[in-house]
Amino acid sequence: MAENSCKRLEGKVAIITGGASGIGASAASLFHQHGAWVVIADIQDEPGQALAAKLGQRASYARCDVSIEADVRDLVDATVAEHGRLDLMYNNAGVLDRPLGSVLDCPLGSILDTSLADLDRVIRVNLYGAFHGAKHAARVMVPQRQGCILFTGSNCTAIAGVATHTYAASKQAVVGLARGLAAELGEHGIRVNCVSPHAVSRTGMSGLGKLSEDELARWDDGTRVIGNLKGRVLAPESVARAALYLASDEADYVSGLNMVVDGGYSVVNPSMMMALAASRSYGKVGLNV
Repeated sequence: MAENSCKRLEGKVAIITGGASGIGASAASLFHQHGAWVVIADIQDEPGQALAAKLGQRASYARCDVSIEADVRDLVDATVAEHGRLDLMYNNAGVLDRPLGSVLDCPLGSILDTSLADLDRVIRVNLYGAFHGAKHAARVMVPQRQGCILFTGSNCTAIAGVATHTYAASKQAVVGLARGLAAELGEHGIRVNCVSPHAVSRTGMSGLGKLSEDELARWDDGTRVIGNLKGRVLAPESVARAALYLASDEADYVSGLNMVVDGGYSVVNPSMMMALAASRSYGKVGLNV
């Protein structure tokens, strides 16, 4: 009884897109641990199947390209056919527009170097995928008069200058979509929220191709240096725990929220303290205020 009492998603049916790796895999494991029936949806067949096998009962893998509406429609229909309903739709699948090496060397890029193909690829997965997932989840949740739709956003929706223009545009659109859906679907008892993380540690990196150990180490070092909350880096498990809260009945009156999980990065301007530290290091103490 004590074990069951802490299972916050007991008996709920959840679909997690982009669930084979990174934040999605952490969410799949955590939701499953808390009693949910989990459908891991992805285009990464081997890791997706391996995760489903590792989780065992109450977990399955389904191949789904979220940029294709028919794939998402069939995914939702198959889930409802097997389980009788859909309680949680976590639209987590996403991509960046450039390989990790380029991100490390030039994090923001320039709009002058951004092609329409870059924008199209990111929008198709990050926005179209989220739209398809929400549309078909709502299709089955509205008759149920209940349900929860989640999205993975980004802290670039709360602060400028931390992502490429294409990625920021796609995630801003996702947050706008979530807020609009919260307004529409609240009438049907459906909650809609976003989880918007800062840069996650190496274990959260996915969809970026083969990464060298040097690139992974540089990424982790970078997240430590730029992070506001010192002594740790953001792990995918931390993002998954935020999603778990929003998916659970503990958040039963939370809707339309963009929960930024970035250790306070987006609400802190470090410029003054950095200037003071630089002045002290050069023996130029003194500040007129």
